[in-house]
Amino acid sequence: MINFQNVFLRFDSGISLRDLNFKIQKPEFVYLFGDSGSGKSSIMKLIYMDLFPNDGTVEVMDYNSSGIKRRDIARIRQRIGMVFQDIRLLPDRDIYSNIALPLELQGEKHEEVRRKVVAQAEELGIRSRLSHYPHELSAGEQQRVGLARAMVISPDILLADEPTAHLDDSSANELIDWIWKINEKGTIVLFATHNQKILKADPSRTLMVLSGELVGDRS
Repeated sequence: MINFQNVFLRFDSGISLRDLNFKIQKPEFVYLFGDSGSGKSSIMKLIYMDLFPNDGTVEVMDYNSSGIKRRDIARIRQRIGMVFQDIRLLPDRDIYSNIALPLELQGEKHEEVRRKVVAQAEELGIRSRLSHYPHELSAGEQQRVGLARAMVISPDILLADEPTAHLDDSSANELIDWIWKINEKGTIVLFATHNQKILKADPSRTLMVLSGELVGDRS
């Protein structure tokens, strides 16, 4: 469902990614490990079709980065959930509105939006917080809201970009448990991290990136 074939990505400052080759199939849970600046976020942007390779191809579900049409990019993004380390909640909207946003952008009917938001909040244990605002929640609760917003569209793929970076160990472990439960229901998960403690606690497949190159694929 995700396939990188001889992918190079160049920026004005030089090559960012070099000759990447890997596949991720449903329903894998894969860690993307590397230090800051190693290229993890760029890999995720290529999957989201926010960036395009200078050479090689990126296949995501039924789509290919070579010659993809703008309308197809929108379709891909409707099937990919994103979780960020800085969460990116809207501070002037309550939690319900933050979670509902991707559904509203897709033109879902009001009744369906409410049903899906409440169900997702219930699943992640934050239903009682729907009328609150982001600043009233702990960091761990805010990240669960970010996860709910990503999952409310029932995506085929979840991209988690350093989602535990600003969490204490307890909140981080709780979030990882939630993401594992999501994966067990069939969603592909690509989880970027630089935290070796997470990898030591979990033997899942790990793609190791160093200075834009894939230097290991541990299964």
